[in-house]
Amino acid sequence: MAIGRSRLDKLLSEKLNIKRKDVRLLLAQKRVAVDGCLALDIDLIVDTFSQITVDDEPVQANQAKYVMLHKPVGVVSATKDDIHKTVIDLLDFEYKDSLHIAGRLDLNSSGLLLLTNDSRWSEMLSKPDNKVAKEYHVTLANKLTVDMIPAFLNGMYFEFEDITTKPATLEILSDYVAKVELIEGKYHQIKRMFGRFRNPVVKLHRQSIGNLQLDATLMPGESRELHPFEVQSI
Repeated sequence: MAIGRSRLDKLLSEKLNIKRKDVRLLLAQKRVAVDGCLALDIDLIVDTFSQITVDDEPVQANQAKYVMLHKPVGVVSATKDDIHKTVIDLLDFEYKDSLHIAGRLDLNSSGLLLLTNDSRWSEMLSKPDNKVAKEYHVTLANKLTVDMIPAFLNGMYFEFEDITTKPATLEILSDYVAKVELIEGKYHQIKRMFGRFRNPVVKLHRQSIGNLQLDATLMPGESRELHPFEVQSI
């Protein structure tokens, strides 16, 4: 959901289909509340998720929603798809059709996927300048080598897009498994970076976004709403 911002008098005029001078009267009579507080200022800026009442009756009651999903392999990160099951199809929430994906995973990847109707929050997660790190566990077809570590850290140039990736950390966990942390998500970035070493990715699993870890109790395909402290933790 795009987060619209507006002056309170303009919004109430549109919602109640009344003139703005009548809105001023409502405010003067102390009949309007925003987020539980008495509203007196016609210039007050409200947004899509501001809780607004007139005479204790709701005029706007949109709720921001934040969902964590354990995405399984074989499910597409999309709201609609004619071929594959989508992540939206896995959800049981009645508001699921209002959600969009905050950071996709490709069809053959698994792990932590976040969905929301709060576009400001999802944009915050996706901007590299905000340095929200994503952690992935990667299983490779061939043995890992230590020379990969500085290559990931220094960034790699992709000629097709004419870009150099931002520094990423690579930790070798075993001969064939690595932990990769990066703050951006270019198209198939991790697979392409390992591709420079002719080492195909067998499995790709996202374990965390920022400080938010995938809930270990969620089985593939299961989801839950985020707790308020989790929303703020990223």
